[in-house]
Amino acid sequence: MRAAATGIGGRLIVRRRAPAAAEAPGGAGGEIGFGSPLRAAVRLVVYLAFTLALIPVQAVALRLGSRLVEGLPVFYHRLCCRILGIRVELSGTPSTARPTLFVCNHTSYIDITVLSSAMPISFVAKAEVAGWPLFGLLAKLQRTVFVDRKRGSTMEQRDGIVARLAAGDNLMLFPEGTSDDGNRILPFRSALFSVAEGREAGQEPLVVQPVSLAYTRLDGFPIGYGMRPLIAWYGDMAMGGHLWRLAGLGRLTATIAFHRPVTIAEFRSRKGLAEHCQRTVAAGLAAALAGRTPESSTTIDAGLVKSPAMSTTAMGS
Repeated sequence: MRAAATGIGGRLIVRRRAPAAAEAPGGAGGEIGFGSPLRAAVRLVVYLAFTLALIPVQAVALRLGSRLVEGLPVFYHRLCCRILGIRVELSGTPSTARPTLFVCNHTSYIDITVLSSAMPISFVAKAEVAGWPLFGLLAKLQRTVFVDRKRGSTMEQRDGIVARLAAGDNLMLFPEGTSDDGNRILPFRSALFSVAEGREAGQEPLVVQPVSLAYTRLDGFPIGYGMRPLIAWYGDMAMGGHLWRLAGLGRLTATIAFHRPVTIAEFRSRKGLAEHCQRTVAAGLAAALAGRTPESSTTIDAGLVKSPAMSTTAMGS
């Protein structure tokens, strides 16, 4: 016999059961997995209604070149975090330089919502994301740069990113090239760091800021190694089933750490820059998973940012 935890009505309940030959997150043999189906249904209906209401607004703002193009996604994603029960904690400060290339580890599709709740940002994503139902449209409305990661297309990828950076836009790059399991990061691919090389005469070196993102607690309890696949989306996981389980979870805490901005001038090459960013992001992820969150962290919820010292009540509770 061994212990198994299930979530019912937002609580984690531990009970004893016989071991199974193979189990997947969410339970096996018909068992109820983590989370509440009712909560999942309510959250997803509200999320979809809210999303469909704001899509035309962002589309018009994009067409007219309005400043809402940057501000509306931040508002939207902060409300989505509230709808989905995600509390976002921040440590460090995002770079204020324009442009800045942010580089972050990638665990799940929900990373987009969490990171976008912290600042105005567009993403660099693989080309197939553009064809995803709903999420592809949302990516286009947030002015995502789509890149083809096939061999031989590196220069085209670089040119598209360089053009956006030259326009003063901040971009978020996931240099692992795919999503990880939430416990560790994959090697960073140095090819796309080439955008930091060969800046035109008179231009300042491109600012690159490493960012660590970790999912640390569920209903206030630390998320252990075996529970991370409830949030992480990787390998051949089906998105529909994963999203349903994720939406049914209780209160999820995501921790974002902004590390010291750097430039390629501090390193010998783009490879050196990539290696530095990988080490920095990996250390930040390990610290967050170990519960070492800086005291200066802030929390984000529903379009507001507060320091814990400003309020004795945790935001989003």
